[in-house]
Amino acid sequence: MAHERVVHALNRHASVALIGPRQVGKTTLALQIAQEFNATYLDLERPNDRLILDDPEYFLANQTQNLVVLDEVHRAPNIFSIIRGAIDRSRRQGRRTSMFLFLGSASMDLLRQSSESLAGRIAYANLDPINVIEASSAGIELSQLWLRGGFPESLIADEMADSFEWRSEFIRTYIERDIPFLVERTNVALIDRLWTMLAYSQGSLLNQSSFSRSLGVSVPTVRSYISTLEKMLLIRMLRPFQANVRKQYAKSPKIYVRDSGLTHALLGLKTDFQVYGNPVVGHSWEGFVIENVLSAAPLRTQASFYRTARGAEIDLILQFPGDPTSAWAFEIKRSLSAKVRRGFYTARHDIAPHRSFVVHSGTDRFMLNPEIEAIGLIDLCNLIAEQH
Repeated sequence: MAHERVVHALNRHASVALIGPRQVGKTTLALQIAQEFNATYLDLERPNDRLILDDPEYFLANQTQNLVVLDEVHRAPNIFSIIRGAIDRSRRQGRRTSMFLFLGSASMDLLRQSSESLAGRIAYANLDPINVIEASSAGIELSQLWLRGGFPESLIADEMADSFEWRSEFIRTYIERDIPFLVERTNVALIDRLWTMLAYSQGSLLNQSSFSRSLGVSVPTVRSYISTLEKMLLIRMLRPFQANVRKQYAKSPKIYVRDSGLTHALLGLKTDFQVYGNPVVGHSWEGFVIENVLSAAPLRTQASFYRTARGAEIDLILQFPGDPTSAWAFEIKRSLSAKVRRGFYTARHDIAPHRSFVVHSGTDRFMLNPEIEAIGLIDLCNLIAEQH
């Protein structure tokens, strides 16, 4: 699925940025595409490959009409403006330009640099961790995907202990290497504590003042670090639905660590029994469902939630591109039960969604009533994928 998206984008645009967190499989995918296109591939974490770009204009002049893959491109920040010049020269001369595929684990930096230099000349393709559709096709149990998360090496590790060790090292690498590389004067201990606190707050309304008091730093500092984690695709801020109702509803976003396996590792949960017995378990499942649903959704789908002071609540609302007035509403249940809370009915009355679902952890699919359908996560993601 990701392979087809990237190739389609390359055939339509002069350059494509493949966006995703570290270790999600970007390089593996890029190497497959490079082989198909007989491309030039440079990994800019390698000193010898960086030397090749010491004279970038000479290098690009010898890559006419080829695909050039630049991995860890944030380590060569000046290359984007030079590539822009090469693309524009080819267009003025009526020649077919080279194609460029950019990869970088520092996603926010890659987005910023490329959008500034290559505006109108670049497309973006997201590569998310493995989702339930992909895991199911590979024979991987839903519970394993939720407990370990969707990063390939964590998911397919021989033992749960090996998976936990991989995820712990992943977190350490981001805290000690990737974030300080991008953000000057990073307080490593602070970002470590904050990320863990966000995991404990999984699925809760964001309260930056509370984090500020607990950490002993200013609210702007907390806001800056949360923004960094969000831009690096490590956390998700689910914004409230903009409801045109005369009710007091939540204005703050809900916060989630995006990968469930990382949530469990940040909380120090090494076994499935520890996960099931932790108070965060329900919100961990909720975040897992949301990430999988959004992974299957069409590009530019809008996601939000709805909650009022009187208890009306919808866990997730989707508005598909091209038809933002036809919302889908979701209540998320970790149990096999599809019992609907009273607040869900109230919230449905407020926003009048086009379709409504209760997402449970089983596989049965049936109508609870003429307006609400109970559905398992795999069936739901397949249904949403059909909306492309």
